[in-house]
Amino acid sequence: MAAPRATWKGHLRLSLVSCPVRLYTATTESTRLSFHLLHKDTHNRIRMQPKDPEIGDVDRADLVKGYEYDKDRYVVLTDQDFDQVRIESTDTLVIDSFADETDVDELYLDRPYYLAPDGKVAQETFRVIHQAMQDKGKVAISRLVIGGRERLMILYPRDKGFVVTTLRTDAEVRDASLYFGDIAEGPVDADMLALASQLIDQKAGSFDPATFHDHYEDALREMVEAKLKGEAPVIAKAPERGKVINLMDALRQSLQRTDGSDGRAPAEAEKEADAEDKAEDATKPPRQKKSA
Repeated sequence: MAAPRATWKGHLRLSLVSCPVRLYTATTESTRLSFHLLHKDTHNRIRMQPKDPEIGDVDRADLVKGYEYDKDRYVVLTDQDFDQVRIESTDTLVIDSFADETDVDELYLDRPYYLAPDGKVAQETFRVIHQAMQDKGKVAISRLVIGGRERLMILYPRDKGFVVTTLRTDAEVRDASLYFGDIAEGPVDADMLALASQLIDQKAGSFDPATFHDHYEDALREMVEAKLKGEAPVIAKAPERGKVINLMDALRQSLQRTDGSDGRAPAEAEKEADAEDKAEDATKPPRQKKSA
């Protein structure tokens, strides 16, 4: 099976060592349900036509990009102007340094790509760099001009190639303290923590993205199919939430729903069981002594 069309072609370079490579988009949105905008009466598909305030409709071929340096005043750049701006990382995926995978905060990870050698001649160099990084347990920090800007990237060895993920800049990541600053500090209730820990243990498992289905899209598809058949659409309803008095009750009911138990932490359940036994013994009549 042939690989999809490459997003970018150039060279992977480590110091004086380089080889031709191809970059491919690692994800796809082709399976998503998509909709077009239609006029509500004619059901004709709406076309978004660019307009000039002076001459009206314009052809997209006549459009150029402009940088607004003052109110309604622009510096115009053509495609030829952009082609003339070339730096090292325009045609080369430059490896600047190596790091441990744990050094990279997941918050900075953006969009994934696959990187493969471009042709048989490139394979030897590509495989040497790949194997060396695997042996050292390192990821590569690199740069590449893509999508009209130079992006910081990280290369992970994966299978026989690399996963290349663009990284957000520090300016693009907001400070977490803006959102978490008002959260209280200090210890939480020990009994509630025990119940929450037990609930986590019951739901523990391995991550498998293949088990996930978009239930919202499934409901939309059912509605579309019903309309195509001229049937009344099936209206999907969210399950009703149970009435929960407080957090402790919510934790207990959650545990009871997953394992059929009464939802109490082991220590608490044992303590209450002892108290119930003592109460039951107190209500029993005293046993008669056997006569000799």
